[in-house]
Amino acid sequence: MKTYIITRPNFWATQAELEIAAGISAHVGNEEMPDAVRWIRSYVTRHEGGRLGTVCVYQAISPEALRAHAYRVGMPADSIMETPTTVVIRPDPTA
Repeated sequence: MKTYIITRPNFWATQAELEIAAGISAHVGNEEMPDAVRWIRSYVTRHEGGRLGTVCVYQAISPEALRAHAYRVGMPADSIMETPTTVVIRPDPTA
């Protein structure tokens, strides 16, 4: 599997909507597509008007598998970028 970044700007109106989508996403990835897609983590972003978006890190067999996953979840996957390597300076901060 390769590592990918997916950006989903300005998609959710509320935190509750985002959490529902996250639950569906985890189910689809873990139960329906475990050999094709792995959700690693997401960073939530705030946009104009308070809407929320995400920058997500996934591992997948292809961009097409990520698009299929997003379609099943009901969310966009317009921007998919392969990540050939990772540079970690510090671990992710915790809230």
